[in-house]
Amino acid sequence: MKRKKSRKGLFLRLWAGLGIFIFLTGMARKPPLVGGPAPQFELETLQGNPAKLSDFRGKVILLNFWATWCTPCKKEMPEIQAAYDKYKDQGFVVLALNFGEEKNQAEKLVQEMGLTFPILLDRKVKVAELHHVVSLPVTFFIDPFGVIKEQVFGGTLTKAQIGEIFNRLQKKVD
Repeated sequence: MKRKKSRKGLFLRLWAGLGIFIFLTGMARKPPLVGGPAPQFELETLQGNPAKLSDFRGKVILLNFWATWCTPCKKEMPEIQAAYDKYKDQGFVVLALNFGEEKNQAEKLVQEMGLTFPILLDRKVKVAELHHVVSLPVTFFIDPFGVIKEQVFGGTLTKAQIGEIFNRLQKKVD
């Protein structure tokens, strides 16, 4: 009888240990967002207007998470601006989500850099959490059907790379 109890206890401990291992190694996380629908959200712009992701359905969207203290974020902003200037009249949208900062912090950098694309304020980083953002910058490319097609980390975006992705995603609509 004692042997049966010890086997049952061992079995339960092994299963519990396996569950903890799976959780701690990340195997219990949600699947990656790339290839799936972009999570819907609504945030306030720097101008105080509400903006929903669904407002831009039918366009290719570059969704960028950034902060004023992030050097790689600031490095790629001119590249994003240049791509926005080139493709905005062709169905390209940039939504730059400021990560957890106050409006005046974001506004100061936007003015210094001369950014003209929409800046949204993710003050409580709820949208960043929806996108599993753990480091900055991170950029998602969303096709006109609302599906995340690409994810780029680390401030490496260039105008040419953005243009290539935009053209590829736009052609799928034509």
